[in-house]
Amino acid sequence: MSTFTIEGNQFFNNGEPIRILSGALHYFRIVPEYWQDRLIKLKACGFNTVEIYVPWNLHEPREGEFNFSGIADVVRFIQIADELGLFVIVRPSPYICAEWEFGGLPSWLLKEENMRLRCFHQPYLDKIDAYYNELLAKFLPLLCTNGGPIIAMQIENEYGSYGNDKKYLKYLEQAMIKRGIDVLLFTSDGYTDSNLQGGHFFQRF
Repeated sequence: MSTFTIEGNQFFNNGEPIRILSGALHYFRIVPEYWQDRLIKLKACGFNTVEIYVPWNLHEPREGEFNFSGIADVVRFIQIADELGLFVIVRPSPYICAEWEFGGLPSWLLKEENMRLRCFHQPYLDKIDAYYNELLAKFLPLLCTNGGPIIAMQIENEYGSYGNDKKYLKYLEQAMIKRGIDVLLFTSDGYTDSNLQGGHFFQRF
């Protein structure tokens, strides 16, 4: 087991101060045969951490049908990063933006009448819960608290640029925690006051 914490403005890994130098790689835009090569190149640039999005519509293309193989084998991608000595920051669904179709949300969500997205709307949250039951379980052995490389996970994505539903963000936080996610949880938001007021939210462990 290892620990990754924040004290003031300083990150600590197992009690030792550390500077996180992170670069993003989208495993779902790279054929698996190139994953190791691209991660080696990222590390050669001086990065010690890789950051990844997780597109919901790739992993649940049809409701209740899950895909974690081939280019969707996010576990294998993280394992390769670990083998190369990289930390991993995971930015999972529900919404990722990433210039990806529908921001990673599956189109089948729109089949439900009166569906409301990215807010505290129970029919939407029920879909997230069903997906998180499948997705988050795969990350548990990979958390740094279980000896893996994942040091932090994001709640939603740049939410302050979209809304200010703190009840929704809190629900996502608790959805992660109750499924065993015990690493640092954070949000990514713009620098304006409205962005920060709408999206700022994190949990320290």
